[in-house]
Amino acid sequence: MKVLVTGANGFIGRNLVAHLKENQEIEVLSFTRNETMTDLKALVNQADKIVHLAGVNRPVDEKEFTEGNQELTSRLVEYALHSEKKPSIVLSSSIQADLDNAYGRSKSAAEKEVIQYSQDAKVNSYIFRLPNVFGKWCRPNYNSAVATFCNNIANDLEINVHDPSIKVTLTYIDDVIEAIINVLFNDVEEKKPQAIFVDVPFTYTKTLQEIVDLLQSFKAMRDDLQLPDYSDFFIKKLYTTYLSYIKESKFSYPLTKHEDDRGWLSELIKSPYMGQMFVSTTKPGITRGNHYHHTKVEKFIVIQGRGMIRFRHIERHDVLEYEVLGENVTVVDIPPGYTHSIENIGSTEMITLFWVNEQFDTQKPDTYTNEVMK
Repeated sequence: MKVLVTGANGFIGRNLVAHLKENQEIEVLSFTRNETMTDLKALVNQADKIVHLAGVNRPVDEKEFTEGNQELTSRLVEYALHSEKKPSIVLSSSIQADLDNAYGRSKSAAEKEVIQYSQDAKVNSYIFRLPNVFGKWCRPNYNSAVATFCNNIANDLEINVHDPSIKVTLTYIDDVIEAIINVLFNDVEEKKPQAIFVDVPFTYTKTLQEIVDLLQSFKAMRDDLQLPDYSDFFIKKLYTTYLSYIKESKFSYPLTKHEDDRGWLSELIKSPYMGQMFVSTTKPGITRGNHYHHTKVEKFIVIQGRGMIRFRHIERHDVLEYEVLGENVTVVDIPPGYTHSIENIGSTEMITLFWVNEQFDTQKPDTYTNEVMK
């Protein structure tokens, strides 16, 4: 199937093309502002489906709204109507199409062109009235507050929020792409072909201040190691978006390294919802631990070297032993009420990954010294 994407090098277009190219059954035809109307006509004649994303939203002159939204769509449907294939059209419109402003009127007019085309060509077409879309590859300092905030906060640039209480309705780029691909591959059979208005599956309404606060917490994560609350889908999608604006030279960052005669230890991540993770090295012959917890639980994973994890119930004297090898990648659970230790019994440095179900609290550490081997 040949799918023509207009506006293929724009924000939504780039993401859609990337997804479509992952399907070997699809040949992507691209139309950008670098092509002519003659090019567009030739591309339409080849297309089985058209996703019309090209448009104008930040013109120098308001008449460009009409030219870039209504008139371009008019030419597109004219070419499609005279093509042999009569391709179905998926139109990217806007929630502003109901508003009485130059942009809204031009989007509403583009919708009417597609509606008329469906009637004349007797094919289904699909219209998405999109709210503000956020995600990777959106141009900052242009027409997206989220892209601007992400870019500027990630790269230590100033942000200006004139009214933090303003609410914006948002949808995530991958949800938009999934919805578009769904209608491309699942064209509904109607007794009377028509233009169908389609909603994106998820939208979020947030104030500008809420967005900024979250983004600043993401930036602080490199210092406080606090993971976002991924159970909130908006936070998960916003964090993913934020990371896409970090400069390539700043993808990595150092961790604090605590060293002593036993080796070193570094905390990796923390969260009030999942506890924390840290990694340590242990020199040959050295033992770590010899303590127990009442509520806190842990997982030990030796990823390099050879270790012996020992347990003893605090009310008993018998000792349990679990030998662990880096090449086997075995997880050992540390239940409450068992004093435990881990000893490097190999000849090389041992590296261990630890997970604990709560963050360390100096006021309530729930850690009690007790030798396993008495």
